Amino acid sequence: MKLLILYGGNFGERVIRNLVNDSEFCKSCDPLCTHCKYDKYSYAERITGTIRLPAPETLPDFIDDPTPYIPVLPSADIMIATEIHPDILMELPTRLNDAGIKGLIVPVEQSREVSSGLAKQVSEKCSALDIESAFPKPFCSLSTTEGIIGRFVSEFGIGIPVLEIDVVNGVISAVTVKKSAPCGSTWFVARKLIGAPVHSQQTIRDIVAEAHHSYPCTADMTVDQDLGDTILHRAGYLIRDAVMDALFK
Repeated sequence: MKLLILYGGNFGERVIRNLVNDSEFCKSCDPLCTHCKYDKYSYAERITGTIRLPAPETLPDFIDDPTPYIPVLPSADIMIATEIHPDILMELPTRLNDAGIKGLIVPVEQSREVSSGLAKQVSEKCSALDIESAFPKPFCSLSTTEGIIGRFVSEFGIGIPVLEIDVVNGVISAVTVKKSAPCGSTWFVARKLIGAPVHSQQTIRDIVAEAHHSYPCTADMTVDQDLGDTILHRAGYLIRDAVMDALFK
């Protein structure tokens, strides 16, 4: 599977650096880094291109003709588009269709970037062109086994975090990341769990919460109308549930 990434800000760069497993990317444990994830994977050869567009806040509020802002797209199976101006986002389905791209993932890390109305319009345009689309809020909530997006989740190993945890004498001895949040935070949480006692679920929750905030998660800290909570909290619940599922189910 070939992936194309279109992005307009730091979150997109973070996802790219996690996917290629840049050895200078995660410094959260520095100077105690154990290189827990490096040399374990790299999807660099599957990424056909990374295209940085102007950040939405640097562009006019309304763009009558967004086509000049979108370069010719290389061939790919699926695209991630994040931190993109709404008018440019609306133009993407047509451009994806021209390039033969059959899947579009638009992560929503900040509520103001992609409203529910905009997501609905882009989804409808994609559907009319036989392009699968998903608007995970946050990106680490992406979960499907169907179609080309399900194939992406499986092959790239990102989406809702999945962990495998070994316990010896009531203490966490090893944590294996089976599926990571797209930003890579799951690896940091996993590292922080080593040596934690499992007799207290509240202790485990506290470790997860502290690690998740320390990474740090870049999701929105304002209440999202659709979620009824912050996107940041939603991301925190997902990694907490992943840890609890691995330990107690």
